[in-house]
Amino acid sequence: MKIGFDNDKYVKMQSEHIKKRIAQFGGKLYLEFGGKLFDDYHASRVLPGFKPDSKVKMLLQLKDHAEIVIAINSADIEKSKVRSDLGITYDLDTLRLIDVFRSIGLYVGSVVLTRFTGQNSAIAFQQRLEEMGVRVYRHYPIEGYPFNTATIVSDEGYGKNEFIETTRPLIIITAPGPGSGKMATCLSQLYHEHKHGVSAGYAKFETFPIWNIPLKHPVNLAYEAATADLDDINMIDPFHLEAYGETAINYNRDVEIFPVLKMMFEKIHGQCPYKSPTDMGVNMVGNCIIDDDVVSDASKQEIIRRYYSALCNKKQTNTGDEEIGKLELIMQQADITTDIRPVVAATLQKAEETALPTAAMQMSDGTIITGKTSELLGASSALLLNALKYVAGLPDDIHLIQPSVIAPIQNLKVNYLRNKNPRLHLDELLIALSICATNSDMAKQAIDSIGKLRNLEAHSSVILSQVDIDVFKKIGIHLTCEPKYQTKSLYHK
Repeated sequence: MKIGFDNDKYVKMQSEHIKKRIAQFGGKLYLEFGGKLFDDYHASRVLPGFKPDSKVKMLLQLKDHAEIVIAINSADIEKSKVRSDLGITYDLDTLRLIDVFRSIGLYVGSVVLTRFTGQNSAIAFQQRLEEMGVRVYRHYPIEGYPFNTATIVSDEGYGKNEFIETTRPLIIITAPGPGSGKMATCLSQLYHEHKHGVSAGYAKFETFPIWNIPLKHPVNLAYEAATADLDDINMIDPFHLEAYGETAINYNRDVEIFPVLKMMFEKIHGQCPYKSPTDMGVNMVGNCIIDDDVVSDASKQEIIRRYYSALCNKKQTNTGDEEIGKLELIMQQADITTDIRPVVAATLQKAEETALPTAAMQMSDGTIITGKTSELLGASSALLLNALKYVAGLPDDIHLIQPSVIAPIQNLKVNYLRNKNPRLHLDELLIALSICATNSDMAKQAIDSIGKLRNLEAHSSVILSQVDIDVFKKIGIHLTCEPKYQTKSLYHK
């Protein structure tokens, strides 16, 4: 993988800026962490060289002073919203985050249910958390938000929210995904802290959009693609332009909420320390890009991946036309089409030649490897075996897994486990290959080469099973699928 981002420089520079912002306020600082805190795979995809756990490494330097509050939108719980990169719902990801933070020594103080309106699923989730010993608070929708500042900054607005009791000077507000109400949680807490006579400040750590690169830079467009299902749009920060005469990039929700934040600070401190939404942030990502061409190419690929994901979601749920429209507009702005993914053309050509489901993967040297459906293997399993042979330097015509090994597995699946599809899924394939590796040096070489497939691009001519999608994700292969099913059945598992 070509590197376009200096991660070591980023960790050092970002840490310094966060420490300076903490020192700016006495007493208590609410630090909103946008994006993924622990495993920011979007950032690692569009900024090759960025490590998904970079933010956590910075926080560990402050762990004795830090307390984490996780915000989750009650509506997302009710509709079982799924985190696309992990394939789990937001409520389950909240539990996962709590476990992860605790395992590395970070203190999780509580969970806040934002935009709570009595959703049954949210109530059940609260009961589940409380049974586990996790404190839970409720924040409510505010009529006229974010423009009716007189109501918002009053006992009828933020004052109705439950006050989140915290014990440490640095409060990190994070969430399982976008649209969770992190900023509103911070502002609500500032209001309540002021009523309790506590001096508290607010700062924002948002990786995207990157404020000091152009509005239509592919990295910023990739962020718009990632949030195409929301109402977020990147825009020039008008407050920053007016205050400094400099162009800075922010997004609409921060610009819309800034008058509220300014009013809050004026009520609390007599004046606002920030002249613009951009001033609120401490983002140093733009200063750590070392190869613009590399990050631009990576971001364009991410836009196309998001587009295919939306098309498949449309096929599966018959919803998402607006999201697809936004993504097509973003593709026009980035001046790209699906043709920038060589694996797409290779997959479709192979599918046309064989009249069977196929898949293709692009190796790091540009070589395209394909796989097709057979009686023993699905297309994705055949592709994975062929790719492992290639990166391990093994002959293409050998059997890494003998048919005599696959046959009893198929017998078990069909005759005892009652599966209709006898072909091996990726997890079954890898288990069989691992068993073969005990007696075969070539199979062992293939298993030992799995790490060489990380960050490669792949495409399937049909929507894959969730099992295969999950395995590709775990290996680190960037997969897209054509929005079509392998069969004409009405029900697809």
